Amino acid sequence: MGKSKDSGTFCPLIKKDCIKEKCAWFMRVRGTNPNTGEPIDEAACAVAWMPYMAMDITQKTNQAGAAVESFRNEVVKANQSNQQLYIKALTHGVVPARVAPLQQPINMLEESNQTEEEETKE
Repeated sequence: MGKSKDSGTFCPLIKKDCIKEKCAWFMRVRGTNPNTGEPIDEAACAVAWMPYMAMDITQKTNQAGAAVESFRNEVVKANQSNQQLYIKALTHGVVPARVAPLQQPINMLEESNQTEEEETKE
């Protein structure tokens, strides 16, 4: 996993050979290689893992974007279908319902006639 100056164990952070498990940045990662799809169960420096993590994050972001786009496309299809149903109903003489907003909002708390002073006396 780690690249090196000579033998593959040079650490640029401490400027000498890697101290492996003694280092707080040395960690075990289990998962799947985002490039090859092969399973990974390997310990290495956290700095060395950063490119793999960046690739994995990019892959997950792209998957999330594709899912959002797919959902958007389904919503557009449903909206177009509803519009066609509405147009068809209008051409067949169905009169749309007239909907008026409520004058008074729902779930409004009733104002108390008592003042704070009267409440504290009780």
